[in-house]
Amino acid sequence: MDRAYYSASISDFILDDQTRILGELVAHHPFALDDLQRNAWIDQITILKEHLKALETGYILLEYAIPRMGKRVDGVVLTSGIVIILEFKVGETHYSQHAIDQALDYALDLKNFHEQSFSKSIVPIVVATEATNAENHLIAFDDQIFEPIKANKTNLGLLIKWISSKHKDADFPPIQWRDSLYKPTPTIIEAAQALYRGHDVKEISRSDASAINLSKTAEAIAEIITNVKNPKALHRKAICFVTGVPGAGKTLAGLNIANERLQTNQDEHAVFLSGNGPLVNVLQEALARSTTGNNGRMTGGSTKKASLSKAKAFIQNIHFFRDDALSTKQPPLEKVVIFDEAQRAWTLEQTVSFMKRKRNEPNFSMSEPDFLISIMDRHPDWAVIICLVGGGQEINTGEAGLMEWFEALRTHYPSWLVCYSPNITDDEYTRGVNIENYFSTNRINVDPRLHLAVSIRSYRAENVSNFIKAILDNDRNQAETLYPTFSQRYPILLTRDVEKAKTWLRSIARGTERYGILASSGGIRLRPIGINVQAEIDVINWFLNGKHDIRSSYYLEEVATEFDVQGLELDWTCVAWDADLRYANGDWEYKSFRGASWQNIKDDLRKRYLRNAYRVLLTRARQGMVIVVPHGDKTDHTRPPTFYDGTYNYLREIGLEIL
Repeated sequence: MDRAYYSASISDFILDDQTRILGELVAHHPFALDDLQRNAWIDQITILKEHLKALETGYILLEYAIPRMGKRVDGVVLTSGIVIILEFKVGETHYSQHAIDQALDYALDLKNFHEQSFSKSIVPIVVATEATNAENHLIAFDDQIFEPIKANKTNLGLLIKWISSKHKDADFPPIQWRDSLYKPTPTIIEAAQALYRGHDVKEISRSDASAINLSKTAEAIAEIITNVKNPKALHRKAICFVTGVPGAGKTLAGLNIANERLQTNQDEHAVFLSGNGPLVNVLQEALARSTTGNNGRMTGGSTKKASLSKAKAFIQNIHFFRDDALSTKQPPLEKVVIFDEAQRAWTLEQTVSFMKRKRNEPNFSMSEPDFLISIMDRHPDWAVIICLVGGGQEINTGEAGLMEWFEALRTHYPSWLVCYSPNITDDEYTRGVNIENYFSTNRINVDPRLHLAVSIRSYRAENVSNFIKAILDNDRNQAETLYPTFSQRYPILLTRDVEKAKTWLRSIARGTERYGILASSGGIRLRPIGINVQAEIDVINWFLNGKHDIRSSYYLEEVATEFDVQGLELDWTCVAWDADLRYANGDWEYKSFRGASWQNIKDDLRKRYLRNAYRVLLTRARQGMVIVVPHGDKTDHTRPPTFYDGTYNYLREIGLEIL
């Protein structure tokens, strides 16, 4: 698959007719072409034809697709064994930070996810055509990505010649580079946007042998849907439990299924539902922003309000779906529903209490899983529920885990087919209960494709989630064994100084790589070091706004808790560790700050919630993190050093690098 609108050897490009090159670009462009884009292409072709004459050999690609980012690189030049990225800003008189970050983002994307670029030197160049000459230095990062070069319409050729003379690598076949595998691991925000724009999940997800291909899970779900739609099927309704380690792509799998099944004409309308309010709000806003321009309008004149409305039809809050079903006995429009984070659905007690207090339903007597299944059971013919399940992800009072789903299915829905993978027997999912004893064998479908075993969030280190699990399980030997397997690719640093941590985050992130501070919602005594977990954040601004917005994660002023970040991720994180979960006498102690002091947590379920909160916080980073364990203060009875030293020493002894 050629992801460029136009590609050719530089010698052929120079000889090629300019009108024909423009025609190639226009023919591949999927949208109505405006004069601004046409004129920009004409200027770019003219400049490149003039300035690439200085090169003896090479290859050029124009409008090269980066599906993960939903964008295209203006130009890529392959010469002297180097990959040169060209980001044109036609008519610009200065080199904006936005353009510099954009060019660097493209370089990072190719380095991390484009197979033939893994070992190549990559030089991003910002071409602000009307800018004056800028001072440039050829400085490479450790991964052989160079700091962006600043060029204009008069010196571009000279700079490319200078780069290729100063830094020459072994030549490589340009066609091999052009046709290379692209194996990205997008953030969930990027993935939702790419799917929404019509990209196939294969374009935006890894497919190498070390990760279970998300498309395999989609195939398994598709087979189940096809089977239950058959009027002669033994079971015409099915529920599928898709499990996976943190960051394995469960939400991406769900979004992909919802996107593929938006087929109202085939009686297959699907919707992605989540009870995670921050995740829903961020994804809906991200989709709306991705389809609107700076003027707040989409192609065709639609407004952002219309775009947001459309996004809400694709991704909905599960509680709105539930409340709508309370007002009618009719089946919903959707035949396929995807419940994200199904393990967080409420217990019978929590649901009944909520319905009485908030919905004036005094006679309500169902758990949330029971009621959600009953809604889909209203369909007279067929229906499919897909439950996305994260092990050890329940973090709040009343969250049921999986057993409430199984109990409802066994008690009230004997005709439903129950589909899951062999991995669901893990204690983190079923808490030691043998679920095969719940159901007769003729209503069970065990399929290994329904489990995603490898984290793709931490694309640099697949063992990170297992390492975090070992730390929280107090399995020191396993943690010590796992850490060296990824520490060179995925740094986890340890410090007692939050300012050092902030400095490290700012220095390690490149381009628009996102970073931020995370802490447990129970970390009340982090406030003396400037981290106030009780100050509510606007998750949309925190996750989506840019570096110059004080409300964004970049500013490192506002802290997100486990409730804000579950299901989402950042490139780099600082996790501030308070005394609510502290290591002492060889094991974890669980505390809650009440009034003016710490209180012991004795309830096993509340202990699980707190441990899971830290599991969420410690698995949000895609590329690396720094953990801050404060010194404490011997003059403050709520945070003496003894409350923190045990945790710090435990992490240090496991082998974490000290910042």
